[in-house]
Amino acid sequence: MQNVTVKELIDAGVHFGCPVSRWNPKMRPYIWGRRNLIHIMDLRETLRGLIRAQNFLMHVAADGNQVLWVGTKRQVKGVIRSAGERTGMPIVTERWIGGTLTNFSVIRSRLRRLEELEQLEENGGMAELPKKMQSNLRREKKKIERNLAGIREMTSIPGAVVIVDPAREHNAVREARRLGVPLVGILDTDCDPSLVDIVIPGNDDALKSVRVLIEGLAGAVEEGCQNRKVLAVEAPGKGDQGSGDEPRPTRGNRPPPAGARRRQTVHALPGLPGTASEEEIGVAPEDVASADLPIKRDDAQE
Repeated sequence: MQNVTVKELIDAGVHFGCPVSRWNPKMRPYIWGRRNLIHIMDLRETLRGLIRAQNFLMHVAADGNQVLWVGTKRQVKGVIRSAGERTGMPIVTERWIGGTLTNFSVIRSRLRRLEELEQLEENGGMAELPKKMQSNLRREKKKIERNLAGIREMTSIPGAVVIVDPAREHNAVREARRLGVPLVGILDTDCDPSLVDIVIPGNDDALKSVRVLIEGLAGAVEEGCQNRKVLAVEAPGKGDQGSGDEPRPTRGNRPPPAGARRRQTVHALPGLPGTASEEEIGVAPEDVASADLPIKRDDAQE
């Protein structure tokens, strides 16, 4: 798992918040101070939230559940796309389609329609249609690809959702909370931290800041997937040792329903292993106070 240092966070501008006139009072515990009417976030809280999120996402991936990456800002689309390709998980980088989670069956039907159009084009059947019909079908195919191509491999409700700027992605937050899906959010000082389960306070506008945090989370998901593969390889050997002449019970300890498992996960978030202390984080208040913090905010100049 990738360990992020305080120096890397400062160099990336993670500590820059929004102007003081736009702040959300609920973000007060995550704010260290202000500089020239700009809030400065407490990097100890950022590292604490990042460590909790890494441990949680690693367990989600190790259990075989998918992690949905959501970020529709223009400057973070590339970072979210890279995280999805790196981890093999679904992503949403365009507009959030209403009902992506709460009306998942309809979303799957649109993806099946995309497969039909692709098959029609591959078989040469589209060339036999009138030109106006071909234009309409290609336009439909392009629209579905733009909006839903990122979640094409998402066959069920994800085990967790990582959101950049929950204030912007309020529809995604509302649907995830309605279904009990755990939320990991990268929040600026203008967001509401009570809407997500694991808060990572940080600059969600600058490309460098989002990249540092997302790469740390993607590394944890990768490690969880690798652990799952190792367990899958070792599982057959363990099963052979336990097999014998005794009949296997047909009705044993049944797992709880899927909805109940998600609710238990949400309630267990505050007590997750890996909740970092100041000694584990390795930064004290005087270290942040003595850091050479730039004055201007890096608002996605890249």
